[in-house]
Amino acid sequence: MTNDVDIAADWTIVSGWHPGAIGDIVSLHGRYYALHWSFGPYFEAKVATELAEFVRHRHQSVSRLWCAIDDKERLGGSVAIDGGHGTEASAHLRWFIVDDAHRGMGIGSRLLDTALVFCREQGFPSVHLWTFAGLHEARRLYESRGFVLGRELAGETWGTPVTEQRFDLTLR
Repeated sequence: MTNDVDIAADWTIVSGWHPGAIGDIVSLHGRYYALHWSFGPYFEAKVATELAEFVRHRHQSVSRLWCAIDDKERLGGSVAIDGGHGTEASAHLRWFIVDDAHRGMGIGSRLLDTALVFCREQGFPSVHLWTFAGLHEARRLYESRGFVLGRELAGETWGTPVTEQRFDLTLR
């Protein structure tokens, strides 16, 4: 099922997988986190492996992927809801990113809002995400939607030492 939402004249949010989505999302993550946070091949491989597995099995659970694409089919951002544990459990917001060249256009807000509407429609009690300290713009966006910092710990989940953070949003 594809549900398109206009962002602006040049951008559309497309629901579901489309050709090139996996590679484009991995590329956005790999480039951004290498440039700004010195994450290396471990991180990029982790994103590639987990995203490919998610896409492969997305029809087995209440999960969805959205991509912001322009009229030339270029990716401007993405977000996914992993509902693999069912609607009785917390939904997991994943692979949320906007290309540096397209920040400030409202793409991130639209992607996040689209994912949260989906979570509410599916009846998830809550939604959570894992990130790390220092992503200030993303944190402001999460908090503006009602997410609260629920946990913080030192870790290397992404292959580099960071202060990992879990944000939670209660939906019902």
